Amino acid sequence: MDVHQLRVFASVFRQKSFSKASRELKLTQPTVSNHVMSLEKELGCKLFDRTGRRVIPTKEAEVLYLHALDLTEKLDGIPDAIRGVNRDVAGELVIGASTIPGTYILPAIAADFVKQYPGVSFEIRLGDTEEIANLVLNHEILLGTVGAKTVNGKLDYTPFVEDELVLAGSPQLIGRRSVSLKLLGSIPFLLREEGSGTRKVMEEYLAEKGFGVKDLNVVAVLGSTGAVREAIKAGLGASILSKFALTDEISAGRLAVARMEGLRMKRKFFVISHKKRTLPAHYRLFVGEMVRHG
Repeated sequence: MDVHQLRVFASVFRQKSFSKASRELKLTQPTVSNHVMSLEKELGCKLFDRTGRRVIPTKEAEVLYLHALDLTEKLDGIPDAIRGVNRDVAGELVIGASTIPGTYILPAIAADFVKQYPGVSFEIRLGDTEEIANLVLNHEILLGTVGAKTVNGKLDYTPFVEDELVLAGSPQLIGRRSVSLKLLGSIPFLLREEGSGTRKVMEEYLAEKGFGVKDLNVVAVLGSTGAVREAIKAGLGASILSKFALTDEISAGRLAVARMEGLRMKRKFFVISHKKRTLPAHYRLFVGEMVRHG
């Protein structure tokens, strides 16, 4: 087998589609199919089951995929290793991030990192906590930052900064320092979508007090912290959000915040990576920078 075959195989595995892999690799679909068939013949096993338009990886393919990624990434890392001889830190950092760390925390850390290592560039992909965890689990990215842990045991979680969730609303709606659960249930409430780390943490804390989403007066479910914040400012309702997302509005007096009586909603943001993947040197350096920042 050769490296090119492994790259083609990895693309089909990741995309779960021969046609999508051909577009990603800029190859014809017959060429992609021929590479996979040659690899299957050489290994003496079937790598994909084809059922109509669906492509389902076999168990053998799952084993081969990790080896293929390991080999191709080592080859791709050779230029960085050569540059490392001259003590240069360079390369692209692709990081998945849930809304709060991706919008309010990572940009400042990235800016400081680039000042120290100007050969590094960043791509930050935003999504909710569940989406980012899945990207790392499926080996589409090496590193992510999220606001809640999933139950999957394949990920490593490294805490790097602490956050607090507070009830935010207009000064007219939230005119006090603390709010009881009974009062919370009567306030028009804006809820984040399922999969949101903020929502997951909020639900866990409220459940400790025997209080659930069904007890809230939900008037809207919105897909981002920014959308919730703007809806609050427009007077649609109140919500429980990260203090990181509210700093400017609180300082300007556009929003008021309150804590829940007898409940302090604190959480850690985590750096996540797959337990079976080895981070390149510039990724490891950046993780260290994130932990120091916290």
